[in-house]
Amino acid sequence: MADSTARTAHSTIHAGGEWREAVSGATRDILDPADATPFAVVAEGDEKDADLAVEAARRAFDGGAGAWPRTPVAERAALLHRVADLLVRDRDALGLLESRDAGKTVQEGRIDVDCVADAFRYFADLVAAEAPGRVVDAGTPDVHSVVVHEPVGVCALITPWNYPLLQASWKIAPALAAGNTFVIKPSEITPLTTVALVDLLLEAGLPAGVANIVTGPGHTVGARLAEHPDVDLVSFTGGLASGTEVARAAAPTVKKVALELGGKNPNVVFADACATDEGFDTAVDQALNAAFIHSGQVCSAGARLIVEESVRDRFVAELARRAQRIRLGRGTEPGVECGPLVSEQQRAKVEAYVASALQEGAVLRTGGRRPQGLEAGYFYEPTVLDGCHREMRVVREEVFGPVLTVETFRTEDEAVFLANDTEYGLAGGVWSGDLAKARRVAGRLRHGTVWINDFHPYLPQAEWGGFGRSGVGRELGPAGLAEYRETKHVYHNLAPKPVRWFAG
Repeated sequence: MADSTARTAHSTIHAGGEWREAVSGATRDILDPADATPFAVVAEGDEKDADLAVEAARRAFDGGAGAWPRTPVAERAALLHRVADLLVRDRDALGLLESRDAGKTVQEGRIDVDCVADAFRYFADLVAAEAPGRVVDAGTPDVHSVVVHEPVGVCALITPWNYPLLQASWKIAPALAAGNTFVIKPSEITPLTTVALVDLLLEAGLPAGVANIVTGPGHTVGARLAEHPDVDLVSFTGGLASGTEVARAAAPTVKKVALELGGKNPNVVFADACATDEGFDTAVDQALNAAFIHSGQVCSAGARLIVEESVRDRFVAELARRAQRIRLGRGTEPGVECGPLVSEQQRAKVEAYVASALQEGAVLRTGGRRPQGLEAGYFYEPTVLDGCHREMRVVREEVFGPVLTVETFRTEDEAVFLANDTEYGLAGGVWSGDLAKARRVAGRLRHGTVWINDFHPYLPQAEWGGFGRSGVGRELGPAGLAEYRETKHVYHNLAPKPVRWFAG
């Protein structure tokens, strides 16, 4: 990775071109979730550090002719491409760091780095190919009227702990492409790859003050960024409760707000998807992938299996058999398929949900406990809960762990009703051998992304976001770039004449 010898291990706050420690001198140990031992130390910033970072971002945005918003688009795009090249160069090191920080497997970490590089390249190409403005016909040759897009200003970017590097890129790349400056606050639990990404931005030649980072907790740093009068936009990815607080804090200054919140995502399997042995095996395999990748710590996880009654028994039996065989362990070890949960607090939350489900009548098919031999880390076995219904907490609330609930349906209308019976509306899947039915059902689902005969892939060209309480705003795609822009109408009268509205 980039040479960071200029900063000490505690200097993880960057403001105005300088790496430094927290104003208070406070630090935080970063724990390896595979064994609960500290392996890194970061600065624990607070409101004062947030203020300094915002001040630096404001100066970089409001500066003279050489300021980042007035940098030619071609130069901004070229810098984003350089960042992508650096990510490819450091792919192995970043993938390993993401694995140790977040608990995911090294393979997942490396795939994340690939996706991050793709995001930077996509937004570089998107902004470079744009027309300079949209001409509006004013009905007279004496008027030149054009609609142009300009950067919002200073952006506060607040990212979650489950995909720290990927989620940072979904915000940083379009923000920079549009000409903004930013302050990013990564999760205090998993900040390390975001710090490394800022290092790469600087190595690529980003001017001082454009990229700023404050490591620290959400209730101090995040809250201050959301309310700060010199922040023009706040983009938050995380839980519903925290997102609500961000929106409330941003309201008095009427800044732009983008919220990507939770999900309780249905994976609907029709019997005709299982009509052949290959179809059955594929649907089961993808149900495992939907629910258990990254130990279920995914906002789009297919945590609700909704399966047609005629194939339910066979499907759940095979699902449970295969879930039992998922290899748990440290993500850096060969052959490991699933790592630990990110923290003891997160594991306790998962355990509480499983306990409540069993009390409410769910049937445990597999899992539901801490695995033997991995007591040092925050591990929890992949869990399948059968016999679930819509009134259960585990069905209605986001667990964010390796827990899959099973519901059944008999008719297409019932399947659609169950899939839409959620306060969230982030993502969902439909499995069917009948293409017309699959598309019909997908069209009726109230979710921001619907996969047909697949689960989890995303495209940088396609917008990502949700309905209902899954948030407001969009990331990725042209709409993701638009989030970081304001629209201006420039009306130029080429032959001005007196109006004479008033006597005089």
